[in-house]
Amino acid sequence: MLNPFFLNGSKSEQSLVQSLINEQLRMYGVEVYYMPRKYVTKYSVIREVIESEFDNAYPLEAYVDNYEGYGGQGTILSKFGIENKDDLTLVISRERFETYITPLTKNLPNIELSSRPKEGDLIYFPLGDRLFEIKFVEHEQPFYQLKKNYVYELKCELFRYEDEVIDTGVESIDDEIQEIGYIQTLNLVGTAVTATGSVNICPSGAVRKVYIKNMGRGYSTPPRVAFSSAPNGGITAEGIANLSFDYAGCGGSNDGKIISVCLTNAGCGYTVNPVVTFIGGGGSGAIATSGIVTSGAIRSIDIINPGSGYTSDVNISVPFSNSPRFDQTTITYDNNINTYDQGHFVGFITATGVGKVNSAGIVTFVCLTDAGAGYGTTATPIFEQPAGISTQISGSFIFNEVVIGQTSGTEARVKKYDAVLNTLEISIVSGTFIPGEFIIGQESGSYNNIVKVIVDDLVTPYADNDTIEIEADKILDFSEDNPFGMP
Repeated sequence: MLNPFFLNGSKSEQSLVQSLINEQLRMYGVEVYYMPRKYVTKYSVIREVIESEFDNAYPLEAYVDNYEGYGGQGTILSKFGIENKDDLTLVISRERFETYITPLTKNLPNIELSSRPKEGDLIYFPLGDRLFEIKFVEHEQPFYQLKKNYVYELKCELFRYEDEVIDTGVESIDDEIQEIGYIQTLNLVGTAVTATGSVNICPSGAVRKVYIKNMGRGYSTPPRVAFSSAPNGGITAEGIANLSFDYAGCGGSNDGKIISVCLTNAGCGYTVNPVVTFIGGGGSGAIATSGIVTSGAIRSIDIINPGSGYTSDVNISVPFSNSPRFDQTTITYDNNINTYDQGHFVGFITATGVGKVNSAGIVTFVCLTDAGAGYGTTATPIFEQPAGISTQISGSFIFNEVVIGQTSGTEARVKKYDAVLNTLEISIVSGTFIPGEFIIGQESGSYNNIVKVIVDDLVTPYADNDTIEIEADKILDFSEDNPFGMP
């Protein structure tokens, strides 16, 4: 039986110890953020958490118990890539948690335990700008001093993101998950604005067109198109090859054929037809010839206004701004090509081209499909109008808001919106978005039209599945019945 004359562990003594501990934590500790986990969805049988949310963060002082750096295995390199396994041990005041955190969280929905820190909650550690997950809460160390425990010791591991929703309103915390996880990219339409440009005219000796004699085979990427140099004082032509994988025999992505060449610069000053060669691209066998025009061709088209709202490459024509030249115009071709129009003619030919549109819906450059003939000193290119309508977009999507496709009903969370490139990076996608459908932001009220859905993760630098597959295909051809030997 205890001696009744010695009072060991009175409330006043316990309060004194707790106050001293609180003071030490505030003097020598670090202000972290405690983020309670909300269990939004769980499987009813095994009670596995399949959807969690962190939308509250509470500043709290904590003592860092690691004095030589992070614990754990550190950064390791395995066959699955680079993995960081840092650990962190923090000590927090029991009284501070119970009088500060608990009253703020006990009435929140989907909080299963608010009376103490719980495993699965997160800690934002500002010194390393990192998120840690609580793996174990030690509540009996030191062991019952004056018959009471005064601190919680939190055993934490570096947080491994798995599509949890983190939206605390604290920017330094929320941006931790902005570029991690599986991310899809939506290319949006943008405001419809017709592109404009200006032309450069060659008075004589420009390449009017390039004619394909043999499409070749085996091209995986467009080869470089080279032209023989123009005479002194002239301008050498430049072009871009267009591939197609739709022809018979094009069974794989590396069996493309060259179907046409467009001119980024038709050159000037040629007196004989320049030789056309194809360099690179992984294929072979392509042959082409060129024809030059001796009377006023469009050498190149410069972009004045790239426009916006385009969903595909835009057609361009160059009408005659003044009276066309009706003098005798000569177009010459390779003498081996007898099927094309050769010799002399009187008249003019309207130049045509294609404006190449990027994912942002703007025209980045123009190539000529026909440099035309008979132009004088001035001309103005006419760009096809975009199919978009200026009222198709409104507002600006904000980070972490939910967007919903109006046709598919698909929902997703916004990671990043780029109004310049007209791209929307999203995650936690609940279905499949459909190109052409409208999406609406549920918080900002913004809406836009989807041009293209890119499901491959192009944001996270560690998503190398496509690269691994391409390299593996060079070793094993799984299109064969037995890639390891004879069938």
